[in-house]
Amino acid sequence: MLLFWPCSWSIGLAAQAGHLPDFYILTLFGIGALLMRGAGCIVNDMWDKDFDKMVERTKTRPLASGELSSFEALVFLGSQLSLALAILLQFNLYSIILGAASMGLVISYPLAKRYTYWPQVHLGLTFNYGVLLGWSAVNGSVDWLTTLPIYFGCLAWTLVYDTIYAHQDKYDDMLIGVKSTALKLGDQTKPWLVGFSTITIAGITTSGYLCHQTWPFYLGVGAMATHLAHQIYTVDLNNPDSCASKFRSNNQLGLMMFLGIVLGNLYKTENKEEDDVEENTF
Repeated sequence: MLLFWPCSWSIGLAAQAGHLPDFYILTLFGIGALLMRGAGCIVNDMWDKDFDKMVERTKTRPLASGELSSFEALVFLGSQLSLALAILLQFNLYSIILGAASMGLVISYPLAKRYTYWPQVHLGLTFNYGVLLGWSAVNGSVDWLTTLPIYFGCLAWTLVYDTIYAHQDKYDDMLIGVKSTALKLGDQTKPWLVGFSTITIAGITTSGYLCHQTWPFYLGVGAMATHLAHQIYTVDLNNPDSCASKFRSNNQLGLMMFLGIVLGNLYKTENKEEDDVEENTF
């Protein structure tokens, strides 16, 4: 769902004023998100199976535990990528090329944690690529001025939830030499999360403003900001269960923002009718 929500936000913003987002496109992106998330997990587990054996939370994963062989994982990866390609081919040529270009990010992400304390940035670039793809699927190309603010806002959102997620494994990661923002930021994590959240809200608000969104959208932004503030204030970064719970709660945040975008877009029609009446009266 964390892969799907940024796609849905972009599709909602790209919809015509007064209309619901295209349900067919949303469905295709929902299936595509499931398939690509699965493919990403397989790639990650293939790269990290030796690391996963040494981490309490991940040692029972199929490759780390020996339940599946690398060849079986490769076959399953091929099946998921083939189905994802079938989904991608339903869109316009621009979107097909744009979607295919994301594979480099998907494959290389697991390597980032070996070389940088900021692998979450790479994850954010990968996870939120659907913002660009969603817009192009609706409109045939990407309006970079409108989509880049929300893309980087979503990247910052990924930094929030995946830094919280990474705090679950920080002690194991220190022992085995895997890097993350949780280790980089340490005791200063919460102030950084506030900064990331600020960028998130600013980016999404900017794109909404450029799309002429109405008050329900900004109500959704306010709900998102409140949710992020609550996460940061209440999470216990030294308690894996607390980190896992706050990480999962971002699904609710994604839904709230999607509803804000959809309702804000529907309200545009009513606004336009009121403006037309005022003009005629004048």
